[in-house]
Amino acid sequence: MSTLSSLVSSLSSNPYFGAGFGLIGLGTGLAAARRGTQLGAQYLKKKYLVSIEIPHTDPSYYWFLNWMGHRVKTTQQLSLKTSFIRLDNGAVKTKFDFFPSIGNHFFKYNNTWIQVERARDKQTSSSSSNGTIWESVNVKMLGQNKKTLCNLLEEARELALKSEEGKTVIFTSFGPEWRPFGFPRRRRPIKSVILPSGVANAILNDVKEFSNNSDWYVHRGIPYRRGYLLYGPPGCGKSSFIQALAGELQLNICLLNLSERGLTNDRLNHLLTVAPERSVILLEDVDAAFRSRESNTESSNTITFSGLLNALDGIVAAEGRILFMTTNHPERLDPALIRPGRIDIQVGLPQAQTEQIEELFRKFYPEATEAQVKRFASLIPNNSLSMAQLQGFLLLHKDAPHKAIEKTTEFLTAVNKHT
Repeated sequence: MSTLSSLVSSLSSNPYFGAGFGLIGLGTGLAAARRGTQLGAQYLKKKYLVSIEIPHTDPSYYWFLNWMGHRVKTTQQLSLKTSFIRLDNGAVKTKFDFFPSIGNHFFKYNNTWIQVERARDKQTSSSSSNGTIWESVNVKMLGQNKKTLCNLLEEARELALKSEEGKTVIFTSFGPEWRPFGFPRRRRPIKSVILPSGVANAILNDVKEFSNNSDWYVHRGIPYRRGYLLYGPPGCGKSSFIQALAGELQLNICLLNLSERGLTNDRLNHLLTVAPERSVILLEDVDAAFRSRESNTESSNTITFSGLLNALDGIVAAEGRILFMTTNHPERLDPALIRPGRIDIQVGLPQAQTEQIEELFRKFYPEATEAQVKRFASLIPNNSLSMAQLQGFLLLHKDAPHKAIEKTTEFLTAVNKHT
């Protein structure tokens, strides 16, 4: 025992041993302090830091970036988007929009400090996105009140909607999501599209009736969706009317090309299901995608005819959907595609009728006499030209109704020579 005591006494008096023991103790103390700091930071982060992630697939992502570009003046790291806007007088104005770039940004909102991290992961892409780069925004706020972030997001939403006020937004598919295509367009007056008498009002009233009676469908167990087919020769106003109808009802348009390379059944189903609220889905020239059930395997995309049918009215088909199809060749469409339940109303838009020709002339020349209107219409054979052809001709003489009448015979001769 005395030997052990002597050994301990000698070691403790040894300066090298004492220094080593002190270093070990200091290291242990520092490690414990570091661990305590980490645990404390994690506790404070969980307790006093609110964090939300906004993926680029969420509509709020672009609303938030746009809001930061307009409202936050402290960030110095910016991305530039240059665009061109056509003014009412025909001039083109260059517009520069600034958005927070990839990285970290700090600003104060309603006396609360907020950190924003915009991240981009080139290695990660959303499913079925054809290589879409994944982006997200992580918003962190000191405090426990989530209402501050909710107010910020609501302010961003209102700013985005204000920029679209009185306009129609055209969406196109981008991977598994819908994105605005170009700038919002001024709403086109529905009276600017001249269709055969009663056609425009009939479709407009039907869409209104559908939109205002969701409970009627639910109580009777009928799928709440509506489909329309507009068919006829090119240039007779099919797409123009849909754009005007959307503007009249304050709806947006989701334009989907069924012939898009790489479009799959799953992505088609997903796109039809997640279309933005208050939108019309437009499938143009559907005959080009499917000439018949047998020929769909020759298409450049990978959707199948049965996949399209299931997306339109299958078990996972979206509710509350307004869908328009257009075609120049209705005879090429498979009857299964346009049966009731998938297409509820079919409307043919023929070549220009006499009443349409007269109305077009009146719109071009408000100062024209009724005798001039009748004279011009009498020179155009009924059901022989499209409204687009007539409009193009009148644009050549937009300030001279008498000149348009004088040149009509010459115009018809030229048209017949090329047909």
